[in-house]
Amino acid sequence: MAAAGNKTNWFAIWVSVAVVVVLVGVGALVWWMNSSATSPAAAPESAAVESETGAIIVGDGPDEVEVWADFYCPHCQDFEDLYGPAISELVDSGEITLRLQPVALASLNAASGTQFSARSASAMYCVAEEAGGQAAYDFMTSVFALHPTGKGLTNEKLTQLAEDAGAPDAGDCIADQTHAKFALSQAENLPANEQGQAGTPSMLVNGEYVTITGDVAADLTDRLG
Repeated sequence: MAAAGNKTNWFAIWVSVAVVVVLVGVGALVWWMNSSATSPAAAPESAAVESETGAIIVGDGPDEVEVWADFYCPHCQDFEDLYGPAISELVDSGEITLRLQPVALASLNAASGTQFSARSASAMYCVAEEAGGQAAYDFMTSVFALHPTGKGLTNEKLTQLAEDAGAPDAGDCIADQTHAKFALSQAENLPANEQGQAGTPSMLVNGEYVTITGDVAADLTDRLG
């Protein structure tokens, strides 16, 4: 997977492509069914994690913004570059409740060769379990800021970022990939657009699916209140 490039060039492509569409191959589907059959994935247990959906909750504002993302997805990395500052400001000002959905797409998880999508999503849940939603959010922004490519980040680096975010005891959880299976299973729950396509990044504002265009005001801030 290539690293994220110049934003202007990226948006020229992304406006047409919109999202990385989830294409579940027969082999990947069989693998997931076999692995989940013996040990059903369950949402992490934390006051910051919604047990029914797996959403990590940050803030308590009147409007809701939900973001689904895979750390290895280059469009998700670019989404964070563009929309992240506005979302962070809305959280800090108390205007929104942010619902974060870290997900591992089977195709991207395989592409890294190190299961990075699943490892990083699992690590984010480890941080949420130990230190809460804000710490998980800080961890997320730190990972995205590095624009992981190639083999992704090592568990040691993820542990360091977790410590920096306020979860110093998350190392064992990260090394064990405790929530990797759940992150992979979440791909089955991705929201779909009107054409029935689902992928990452995905954003919902007050429960309504938003087609991401690159216009932060039209896609996000103008829809609030």
